[in-house]
Amino acid sequence: MKKIKLLSFLIATICLFSCNKNENDFDASGSFEAVETILSAEANGQILKFNVEEGQQLDAGQKVGFIDSTQLSISKMQLRQNKKAILSGRPQEQIQTESLKKQLANALLDRNRTEKLVKGGVASQKQLDDANAKVATLQSQIAAQKNSLEITTENLTEQGNTVGVQLKGIDDQLSKSVIVNPIKGTVLAKYAEQYEMAVIGKPLYKIANLETLDLRAYITGTQLPQIKMGQQVKVRIDEGEKKYKEYQGIINWISDKSEFSPKTIPTKDERANLVYAIKIRVKNDGFLKIGMYGEVLWSK
Repeated sequence: MKKIKLLSFLIATICLFSCNKNENDFDASGSFEAVETILSAEANGQILKFNVEEGQQLDAGQKVGFIDSTQLSISKMQLRQNKKAILSGRPQEQIQTESLKKQLANALLDRNRTEKLVKGGVASQKQLDDANAKVATLQSQIAAQKNSLEITTENLTEQGNTVGVQLKGIDDQLSKSVIVNPIKGTVLAKYAEQYEMAVIGKPLYKIANLETLDLRAYITGTQLPQIKMGQQVKVRIDEGEKKYKEYQGIINWISDKSEFSPKTIPTKDERANLVYAIKIRVKNDGFLKIGMYGEVLWSK
């Protein structure tokens, strides 16, 4: 009887040791996560088209819908007409100074004729002075008119440029009426439907690139010297009862601050209260999911 009891005790001890060893044969553990991006509306109006479904694969730059932009298009046409009307009001200097230029040309002829007559003693100096004064007056009038026309032209051009800036603003709003997916990834959640009203900032859908995932795990301070950035480690997930599926991962982030161990994340040293978060980048073969539990091994 004593031998039987001793044998039973040894078997139980071995089983308990094996269980504990299996439960703690990893260096760290955590859950998989990805960079999730929530896309929001950038324009106000009714969603006229929205081709987005949960689980759908989208490419960067892919157009997935558009928001009603009728009023913006009307405003753009109005601004174009305003700009055209403003610029058409710019004076034509050549035409508006032509009359004075003709008068100046005649005045110059008269002055030159009078100057010759004065030299011949036929005309008086006063007549020549009057002719010179007339030329000077016409030259001043032409210069003043040119200056006035230039100021008017510049003002109207500036008004046209102001409308041009407004047109650029309308074009920007029109471009934002088109819903363009910014990154390649998988749609995780959809928050809006076609024909609903959109307002600027309203979430439309959530997307993430699932080609690679990060396993956020926690290690103790005593484990910190054992790892480094860029280090290759082994990552595994459960695959059926007492089976694991293994992946190669690379440590791409190590927190420089300690924190209290999360209750849902067991660490190898359960006695440690303070732990450090790390991230291991793992290439996804389609089996890895956000929130899935994983284990990390780097000890030899």
